[in-house]
Amino acid sequence: MGVKKKREMQFAALTVCHQDLETLRSFADVEGKNLASLLLHCVQLTDGVSQIHSVKQIVPLLEKVDKNGVCDPIIQRCLDILASIYFSLTLKNPLKKVLASSLNGLPECFLNEAAHSFTFHLQEELDTADLHSYRKVMDNISSCMENFNLGRASVVNLLQNVLHFLQKSLIEVQEENRKFAGNHIVQTQLMNDLLVGVRVAMTLVQKVQGPQSNLWNDSSSPIWQSMCGLLSIFTRFLNDDDLLQTIQSTSGLAVILFIKTMFRPSEKLPGLISSLLLQSADCTSIPDWLMSSCRSLCCADVPASALLFLCQGTLAMLDWQDGSMGPSREALLLDTVHVLFTLSSQIKESTLEMFLSRILASWTNSAIQILESSSPSLKDHLNGDSSIPRRLLEYVYTHWEHPLDALRHQTKIIFRNLLQMHRLTIEGADLVTDPFFLELTKSLLQLEWHIKGKYACLGYLVESLGIEHILAIDKTIPSQILEVMGDQSLVPYASDLLETMFKNHKSHLKSQTVTNTWMDKWHETWVFPVLSVLCGGNLDQRSYVIDYYLPRLLNYSPESLHYMVQILQTPIDTETGSCNHRGALGALMACLRTARAHGHLQSATHAWENLVCSARVKQGLIHQHCQVRIDTLGLLCESSRSTEVVSREEMQWVQFFLTYNLNSQSPGVRQQICSLLTKLFCRIQESSQVLYKLEQRNSTPDSEKRSTREQPSVSLQQYKNFMSSVCNILFEALFPGSSYSTRFSALTILGSIAEVFPASKGNIQTVYQLSHDIDAGRFQILMECFTSTFEEVKTLAFDLLMNLSSVTAGQLQGSEKLQDLFQAALELSTSTKPYDCVTASYLLNLLIWQDALPASLSASSAQQPTCGAGEKSAVVERNTLVVIKCLMENLEDEISQAENSLLQAASSFPMYGRVHCITRAFQKLPLHDLRLVSEWKPVLGKLLLLSYRLSTVVSPVIQSSSPEGLIPMDTDSESASRLQVILNEIQPRDTNDYFSQAKILKECDSFDLEDLSTSVSNIDSSAEIKGKEEKACDVTAQMVLTCCWRSMKEVALLLGTLCQLLPLQPVPESAAGLLTVQQVKEIGEYFKQHLLQSRHRGAFELAYTGFVKLTEILNRCSNVSLQKLPEQWLWSVLEEIKSSDPSSKLCATRRSAGIPFYIQALLASEPKKGRMDLLRVTMRELISLALSADDSKGRVPQVHALNILRALFRDTRLGENIIPYVAGGAKAAILGFTSPVWAVRNSSTLLFSSLITRVFGVKRGKDELSKTNRCGRSPFYRSREMAARALVPFITIDQIPSTLHALLDSLPSSTDQCFRQNHIHGTLLQVFHLLQAYITDSKHRINADFLQELSDITVCTKAKLWLAMRQNPCLVTRAVYIDILFLLTHCLDRPEEGKHTALESLDFWEDVRRIILGSELITGFPWTFKVPGLPQYLQSLTKLAIPEVWASLAEAEGQATAVPLSFSQLLKSSFPEVRLLALDALLERAASSEQGQKGPPPLLYSMGEEFLLLAMKEDHPGCFCRVLKILYHLNPSEWLPQTECSVHLSPKEFLVWTMDIASNDRSEIQGVSLRLASKIIAYLVQSCEKNKDSVALELRRWVQLIVWSCGDHLPTASRLAVAEVLSGTAPLFLTSPQPILDLQDTLSLWRCVLTLLQSEEQPVREAATETVTTAMSQGNTCQSTEFAFCQVDASIALTLAFAVLCDLLQQWDQLGPGLPILLGWLLEEGGDLKDLMQSPHQGEEEHIFEKSEVNFWAETLTFVKYLCNQVFHLLCQSGCQSSHSQLSHLQRTASEQHRLISQLFRELPLSAEFLKTVEYTRLRIQEERTLAVLRLLACLEGKEVLRAEDCPREWRQEMAPRTEAAC
Repeated sequence: MGVKKKREMQFAALTVCHQDLETLRSFADVEGKNLASLLLHCVQLTDGVSQIHSVKQIVPLLEKVDKNGVCDPIIQRCLDILASIYFSLTLKNPLKKVLASSLNGLPECFLNEAAHSFTFHLQEELDTADLHSYRKVMDNISSCMENFNLGRASVVNLLQNVLHFLQKSLIEVQEENRKFAGNHIVQTQLMNDLLVGVRVAMTLVQKVQGPQSNLWNDSSSPIWQSMCGLLSIFTRFLNDDDLLQTIQSTSGLAVILFIKTMFRPSEKLPGLISSLLLQSADCTSIPDWLMSSCRSLCCADVPASALLFLCQGTLAMLDWQDGSMGPSREALLLDTVHVLFTLSSQIKESTLEMFLSRILASWTNSAIQILESSSPSLKDHLNGDSSIPRRLLEYVYTHWEHPLDALRHQTKIIFRNLLQMHRLTIEGADLVTDPFFLELTKSLLQLEWHIKGKYACLGYLVESLGIEHILAIDKTIPSQILEVMGDQSLVPYASDLLETMFKNHKSHLKSQTVTNTWMDKWHETWVFPVLSVLCGGNLDQRSYVIDYYLPRLLNYSPESLHYMVQILQTPIDTETGSCNHRGALGALMACLRTARAHGHLQSATHAWENLVCSARVKQGLIHQHCQVRIDTLGLLCESSRSTEVVSREEMQWVQFFLTYNLNSQSPGVRQQICSLLTKLFCRIQESSQVLYKLEQRNSTPDSEKRSTREQPSVSLQQYKNFMSSVCNILFEALFPGSSYSTRFSALTILGSIAEVFPASKGNIQTVYQLSHDIDAGRFQILMECFTSTFEEVKTLAFDLLMNLSSVTAGQLQGSEKLQDLFQAALELSTSTKPYDCVTASYLLNLLIWQDALPASLSASSAQQPTCGAGEKSAVVERNTLVVIKCLMENLEDEISQAENSLLQAASSFPMYGRVHCITRAFQKLPLHDLRLVSEWKPVLGKLLLLSYRLSTVVSPVIQSSSPEGLIPMDTDSESASRLQVILNEIQPRDTNDYFSQAKILKECDSFDLEDLSTSVSNIDSSAEIKGKEEKACDVTAQMVLTCCWRSMKEVALLLGTLCQLLPLQPVPESAAGLLTVQQVKEIGEYFKQHLLQSRHRGAFELAYTGFVKLTEILNRCSNVSLQKLPEQWLWSVLEEIKSSDPSSKLCATRRSAGIPFYIQALLASEPKKGRMDLLRVTMRELISLALSADDSKGRVPQVHALNILRALFRDTRLGENIIPYVAGGAKAAILGFTSPVWAVRNSSTLLFSSLITRVFGVKRGKDELSKTNRCGRSPFYRSREMAARALVPFITIDQIPSTLHALLDSLPSSTDQCFRQNHIHGTLLQVFHLLQAYITDSKHRINADFLQELSDITVCTKAKLWLAMRQNPCLVTRAVYIDILFLLTHCLDRPEEGKHTALESLDFWEDVRRIILGSELITGFPWTFKVPGLPQYLQSLTKLAIPEVWASLAEAEGQATAVPLSFSQLLKSSFPEVRLLALDALLERAASSEQGQKGPPPLLYSMGEEFLLLAMKEDHPGCFCRVLKILYHLNPSEWLPQTECSVHLSPKEFLVWTMDIASNDRSEIQGVSLRLASKIIAYLVQSCEKNKDSVALELRRWVQLIVWSCGDHLPTASRLAVAEVLSGTAPLFLTSPQPILDLQDTLSLWRCVLTLLQSEEQPVREAATETVTTAMSQGNTCQSTEFAFCQVDASIALTLAFAVLCDLLQQWDQLGPGLPILLGWLLEEGGDLKDLMQSPHQGEEEHIFEKSEVNFWAETLTFVKYLCNQVFHLLCQSGCQSSHSQLSHLQRTASEQHRLISQLFRELPLSAEFLKTVEYTRLRIQEERTLAVLRLLACLEGKEVLRAEDCPREWRQEMAPRTEAAC
């Protein structure tokens, strides 16, 4: 947050040659007052800025000596030196412009001499023959023409020579460019020279016109000839596609400029250019000079690109406004746009499309210029209703969503200019009633809102017509736009449009109304819809509205904040939101946060006092919805003023927030928390500086100012206390077993504190320093963070320790554990657990950077010279070198052992950890500034050799055809036989001959199974593989694979890092640089070999990562041999692919393995600014191979080509350069579908999928216009179904009715003799999905024409009604037709009695009723077996029948009329499909009736007996589950008494039956039966209040069932059911003033709540939080906490649950018997403590990738802390009289555990926190639990009244007095 210093300007100082320097010295006078003295002083300065000041004194000095108008010889010589200086300076040097500007004021008497000098030196420049100097000369010519009178005069004097030089230089540079084809770096420079040359020639012609215009008229002069020569060159450039398109574009401008300059008369110029553009030039009428220079433009077919650039030149270079072209300019304007329209249909390349859009926009600008003084004819041509504007609109519509952002921007300009053009053609007419504007507005509003181009166009219309006109058409437009803001891609467009609209509306209302009542209307239109979204919109929509739209609204209308607060305050008490909705409280906090962040609140105090009460803020900080918490924190932390003082209340609330929000599970939320707190810390730091200044300013002893003087010191002390308290909270959060989320948040915030509050320097005072609060204990806490299995935590801890370097160095230096720490790092670096080597690397780097290596290691390197040993960088370099040497020594020894036994290495010392530590050490070292270069070179050479050796050892496994398929094997301890089995497993099974035999690792790199088999017999059967500690190891194939692929990964990353970071030796003999050219080539060959031969995806992906780093370096390398390597490698691999050699080592399976990665790396690193020649040639070769069907070479090359193409089309780095090859790729993919070879078909499918993604993007759009569907009649059922779904997005809503008519008409009639059911089925599916999309479109349904269109569709449907009847023998098509009828009945209301609709007149409902009554549901099913389509037909028929059943029941209500079809009949069906749908309908009605909605409960209760019978006999799981759900939703008092007579079970027996199901089932039924049982038990308890003992056994079993259902062995649904049950029964069983259950069972239920609150599954935690909310909102518990009736987060719900429980124990007078149970919860630990000492390496081969114990949410010690806090608080309030025997037992148990824990700690090795992390953490956790119990027991002994001061500090934190109740 500090102020950035302005970067000082640096540039080269001017210099002169030795001769000129001596001349100046000889001319300089003694006083130093003449020009020579001034120049001498100037050139002797070394600072360019100082020289500028000297140069500016030249002209004032000359003005003083200008008395007699005579130029002194000394001045003449000095002017000559100045000219020499000018031409020696580079173009971008500011001195050049300053010198030119100064010399523009030269006195007149010196001008001739100065011009002569400049002309002389310019001629010297022009005479140069060095091609490499041409660019400098061009730059000098350009600078002479740029606002420099002397320069321009010298150019005019030498105009012929200048033109000749430009002509010569352009020819020679172009020829040089051809010579260096393929050398991208050189070609790029040469093409830039060509571009500059063309631009200089254009500048020359433009600047030398005017008085010198006669210079161009003489066709026989040398100047004319040079002009013709240049014009010829520009024409060649224009047609040369090998040049950059910017050169071609500029050449097009130059061609038109030169023709305009040379052609006479100018009145005929438009006709000439029109003939060139239209390619209709008459060669006989064209001047000879033009024909000779531009023959290719006059008489040949001009390429589209050249024609495009000529159009650009026409619009840019001709004078359209001054009328010099005469009346024919209008014809040229029209001809130009017609040519552009033609080119628009021809051009497909993206860069040319970009040029075209720009040129079209330029054309509209020219048209506007001409229209201001044009003829009526042109106005007719450019009127909105004419063809040209229509085609421009068409261009806008087809390109406004182009992938190129710049092109989309041009379409906006075209549309805006189009509106302006039309306004100019109808001057004086009313714009609002203009037909063109009316039609345009209507058409835009009818478009879908997902079309991005619509927004900008509507915005321009609003600016032209006003918003009132658009709101009059549709006043819901603001809400419609807000609705689409859930799509991130549309948010910027929508917010821009809304801003344009509400600004326009406010201006209009303000101008039309005198009173302030207009503001209410404005609020209703623009603000109220926003509040509705904030309270109830979807998550993304709310977030985007807050981020994008709300700030704009408040910035424009700050006074609207009070309106927002007023509207939102009212519903907060009744609706506070949830985990899914912010509610009114969330909306309020979002508005306040945005207002404060943008400066619309005067201060925090203003907000708290006048807008929102403090209780609301506290509710927001612990709200169940995470974004409400973030917005509330943002309200506290963000401010528009960085120096605003943080109030005491804000600091208290931030502490409260930190206590419960560090464990957030969302990475985004954690990031926001840390960012907001950083802003708060910056505010504290910056405001503290202001307070320090105020404190110094108010140091006078004036008593009147004493209060003012004390205020800053009070605030500063509050700051110090607050920051110290925050750090206490954060360090306490890093307790043993804390979750990843907690550690990440705490360390990130601590890191922010360390950065924001640096050590005091100079006059800057720091209010707080973290280092002052770090002691040995906290340092150890940070060190233990390295043991986390998450690398982010290690990184944060390392960075924090590096920031606290003074503390870290002090803790490490002199430490007795230093040697142990280093040894632990070395042991971890060779651990078989992959994450241990990461820990080792961090430990080693910490020791290196803190200069804390053990004395023994430092002593071994004492003889090494150190340059500047006191410097930090020198010490770090020395330490790094020492550690890397140590690691290399160990690695070399281990590689030697691995060459003898790979199995022993895999089990005891996998080598990848050592390499990882070496790589990390290199990454931290500044490798471009090394001092010990001579010592690094041999180390690097040896390191590379070790890397190659290691790779050789492990490569046979990685290059197997199936390395990932390895599985653990039998526990055979014979190493040789084990190796043989492993090698047999990993033998390749592809078509290549590579690795056809497994090999044994010898000293080289080969295996031989025969030798191994021979050696096996000679090995003793009792042989075991020994590790380093001489322990027997059991090796599995998985361990071998892990060792091998991780070793390969680390080697690849090491080599890539070395290539990327190490400086390269320019020549072998050079002392500079560390890597030689040969070493770089060897690294490249290594990557090439392993990318092309590895089969393991992890291995070749990581090799690819390293190879990319290498290729990027090579392409930027100045060494030509290295620069050419990527191209050579590419051609080599392409030739190998094409050769199809059976002995090739290329992998033909596994999607070509690493080959696509290899080619991808080579092509992606090619410079994008060049012509991309490698990409062009490669794509042509690959597409040719992919299209090849030549079986003589096999299909392997074709498969390779298809796989490589897929990878290239997926690579986003290739950008738009890959687009031109999409067509060829699509052709190859589609033709590949027809191949008889499966591999080709498979690769073609994958390629086609990638192409679809590349063309249409990841997300399927809705604006495609194509209506074609090739698949509707497919013989494959699934194809027809997918085709029908795919058709919907291709047809717009307004086109659906006509499409439905066409599809329905294509169906056969009942009289047709021949038809295909596949065709019928496909067509009906399309009808169904289109109709479904049509009737579900909410916007369209409000259209007045909707019912009429639906009526027309119904008529067409009735015409084919036979397809729904038995006349149609196919059940599949019959089912789909019935589904269509169901859709129609679903969206059409039945006619009321006495009223007839259009549809009723069509007898539609009678037809539906006739189909149902004639169906098999009434007559019975004739089939005894499942015929094709029967299940689908049954479902469709039942869905259609159910509404008819409801209607029949409604008609027969109160009458004795029998209904033809009832639910009872449906439930008796033998088909489960029928029963399932009937039960779903009844369940829906039961659920709605329970929620108080309209429904017929009497029917459901009358069917109670049927439901009970069905529950007993139903064998279909789905139906059974729904029966139980129906019973659950019904009141038990209505159906439970019927169990005795219907199913012969008493209510208790039925309850037991239900609990049996809940105990034995594992599906959804378990949760449903648990809910039902709970409802029954609650009913029985409430109905047996006087005789509760009658259900005691059932209650006890129910409690046991609840406890059992909380287990992790059950699915999540079971725990969700438990949470719901506990929430529903909380008032009865958890919080009842008179407990129904005994204390043990009640506390068991509470323990379930606490367990669920600690679940790792967020839905379970949220459901359990609802239970706590219910529990603390009862009449007898609402005073237990200050958050009754509030939606809170699970983090605080845990402590609130404890608070409520302890309060209830007091109410129940059960504190004595309850306390031992609570203390038992503290002490509990699963398993024997001695089991904690089990080695983590035991059995690890079965879990090689397992990260030991990982918790993301649950924290044991958090549970312990919260429980201790509440118990201690309870004891302080009431005291306790518990059973002495129970407490004594607890005392003995806790003491024994503490003794045993102490013993186990002593048995751990040194540095156990690193080497035995799991055991160490478990012991620490159990130690804390035991100590907590012992502390509480000690407090209870002999004390009747306890004080809060007696408890530990962290307990007191939770016991702050509750001063405020919730609002």
